[in-house]
Amino acid sequence: MNGKARLLYIEDDPEIGGWLARDLRERGYEVEWRQSGEGAETLAEAADMAILDVMLPGLDGFTVGQKLKRSCPGLPILMLSARSAVEDKLQGLRFADDYMTKPFHPEELAARIEVLLRRFGKGEDQPVRLGHLLVRPRELTVTDGESGEEIALTPKQLQILLFLLRHPGRILTKEQIYESVWGEPYLEGDKTVMVHIRYLRERIEKDPANPTLVETVRGIGYRARPS
Repeated sequence: MNGKARLLYIEDDPEIGGWLARDLRERGYEVEWRQSGEGAETLAEAADMAILDVMLPGLDGFTVGQKLKRSCPGLPILMLSARSAVEDKLQGLRFADDYMTKPFHPEELAARIEVLLRRFGKGEDQPVRLGHLLVRPRELTVTDGESGEEIALTPKQLQILLFLLRHPGRILTKEQIYESVWGEPYLEGDKTVMVHIRYLRERIEKDPANPTLVETVRGIGYRARPS
């Protein structure tokens, strides 16, 4: 979805770093994961964004981030830290563009990455083809590739579609969809997602009664299969 945006990720913890680098790659990003800030300024020249942990061996994340901002002022920087004190956040936000405290949900991190990439105009706006649709994530548009007409979706319908496209071919539960799009805990029995997907299908499917773009996997959830 994100046109292979290049992320420089610096985290010294091998377990956290390996897990998060793998998750980001599965979302379509190119990830350069390093366990220290050594050589970060050179690596940043080829990156669209930097994600820095605060607690690093040698130079800490604050120092590395300040050096990156001086050498690459147009590079968005997101700080990750177990420190939740206001003083630490303020110190980070003096140069960084966002600050997240651990633990965090990977969906929230992915959403913040997309916001920063859009704000700084980083990455390519590479359309994603879904059947007869062309979806342009940065422009937030959905077009019928056959007629060339733009398809008007409500904000929630668009968010659901983009969330499915961030996980191509993967089955997502209604709980995952609800908590990502609405940002609230899912309550068992809530039919909000089902209703919104029904209306989404009426806008994008050629035959909403027999959907092929947003598939239902009975008893589990939904998935999209980009071309």
